[in-house]
Formats: sequence, structure tokens, C-alpha cells
Amino acid sequence: MRILVYDVAADSGGAATVLQSFYEEFLQDTENEYVFVLSVYKLPETDRIRVLNFPWVKRSPLHRMYFDHFAARRLVKRYHADKVLSLQNIELPHAGVPQIVYEHNALPFSEYRFKPWEALRPWMTQQILGRMMKGSIRRAEKVLVQTNWMKQEIVRQCGIPADKVEVKFPPVEMLKTAPYHLDENHPIFFYPANASAYKNHRTFLEACKLLQKEGYQDYEVIWTVNGDENDGIRGIRREAEELGLPICFRGPMPRQDLFDLYARSVLVFPSYIETIGLPLLEARSVGAWIAAADCLYARDCVGDYERAEFFPVFNEMQLSEIMKKRIKDVER
Repeated sequence: MRILVYDVAADSGGAATVLQSFYEEFLQDTENEYVFVLSVYKLPETDRIRVLNFPWVKRSPLHRMYFDHFAARRLVKRYHADKVLSLQNIELPHAGVPQIVYEHNALPFSEYRFKPWEALRPWMTQQILGRMMKGSIRRAEKVLVQTNWMKQEIVRQCGIPADKVEVKFPPVEMLKTAPYHLDENHPIFFYPANASAYKNHRTFLEACKLLQKEGYQDYEVIWTVNGDENDGIRGIRREAEELGLPICFRGPMPRQDLFDLYARSVLVFPSYIETIGLPLLEARSVGAWIAAADCLYARDCVGDYERAEFFPVFNEMQLSEIMKKRIKDVER
């Protein structure tokens, strides 16, 4: 069988990691042949794997649309593909052969529903792209997802048989670090996340304000945003500085530094939109305490972990209570 692997979107980050993992898996396949259709990401060819790069796809959304709807289907015919594996959340239009679709965008299936005036792009993803994705899922021969909660929600929301959806957890390397130990004099609460609105830094800030009102000062919060990413995060930084809250806007850091911080901090994870919630798994791997938003993805990752506690997404009071508990633990 000849399978066309379609992923012109991937160029770096998590998408490239997923693409690379499929490539490495297919290197071991001695029965099938593969044609990878990519834009700029480079992969070496073998006797059974052919790699086609079309960097011009990245020039504009119109170039991408043309390639998806016209050029790509000609490649399916030219290379006599028996099947298409799309790694882009949605089927390849007009392919004319059975398709497997890899779904890794959690927004259309999340329990939180955005309003258009709240965040336009996520709302459009849920309302427009989400409908396209769900139609694509119903037409696909098979669907691959990264987590159990995604499988359950896709089966429920799309009304398809459970055996049509396969959980294929992405490869994640857990780095080695020092044994877990909280500083007894100065506990750290750590949140590695970008500045997207759904990462919910606001609830974390409000919890710190409640702690300040009760006289709790001897702790530190470290965020991996620098405070200048967008208007929302700039406002949060301004408020934190005006109130003298112990929040450090450290900015992005190398992955080894993340693990070293996991090993001496409490992970606070208030995000309400995630596919996996990788920091939860990383913190769990070092034995860290975790305070997580009570969402499907978080329950899936650490619902059975004895050092994980959950709080309602926008409930700063319950988050502050969990933080107080950890502060009191180290004071004893």
C-alpha cells in the first residue's frame, strides 16, 4: 500500500515533533510505501519513503488554499496513493481515496465555549473550523487523537463509533533533574505557559491578590511570559507591579530549566483549553505538587495522581486555598 502523508502546515514546534514521530515510526515499516507532502520541513528519503517539499505553500493563505484544494489532489493521483494520512486536523479535500485524520486541535471539542467579543480567533476556530473538522471526522476512515478525553468528546460530539477513533499519544521525553524538594523558606508556584487568553493568568493573579490580603508574602510565582506579549498580559503585569505581588515575569526558558523548576516548585495550571497539558505530565514525572483547573484534559493527565488538586477554572478563592495549603506545609 502507498500512503500519502499530508502535512504542509508543520514547520516547527509541536506540529514538527508529531510529524517527526510519524516519520520515525514509518521507517520501521517494511510493508508499505510513503510519500510525505510537506512545505519547508526537511526529512531524508529512503527506499520506501519519498519526501516532497513545496515551500511556496507558506507564502500566503491563498497559496495554501490553492495547494490544499487543487495541487495536492493531483499528487494523490500522480503517485498512485491508496490512502491519505492528514496530520492537519482536517481531511485533504477531493483526495478520492480513504483518509486517516490526525486531530490535535482541542478547541472545537473543549467544554469551554468562546464568545466572539471575548476572543475572535478561538471563537472562529470553534464555530467555523470546528464544523469543518467534525464533518471531516465523520467522513474519515479512521481518526487519530492524542488523548482519551479527545476520543470521548469526538465520539460523543460527532456521533461516530468508538472503534473509529484511536488514541496515539505523542512521544514525550521526560528530562532528569534533582529529587523533588520545596524550599522551606520560600515556596515557588510555577506556571509555564504562553500569553494566550485561555491560559487564564488572570485567575492566578486574583488568587495572589487574595493571599496578599491575608498577609501571605513569603512565596514566589514564576511565569514564562515576559509581560509584553499582548494587551491582556500587559495589564496583568501592570496590576501585579502596582500591588507589589511576588510574580516574576521570567519569559521563555530552555526545557531543562523547566524541569529544574518543576523539581522545586508547585505547578499551578489554570489553563482551560489544552489537548494534553504537557506541563502536568512533566511535573508529575518529578513528583511535584500540582494545582490544576478542573477540566477534562487535566483529569485525563493527573486525575489519578495523589499530589494533584483541582479547582474550578475561574475560582481564584479555591486556587488561593490550595496555595495556602502548600505554603503552610513548608512552614511546619
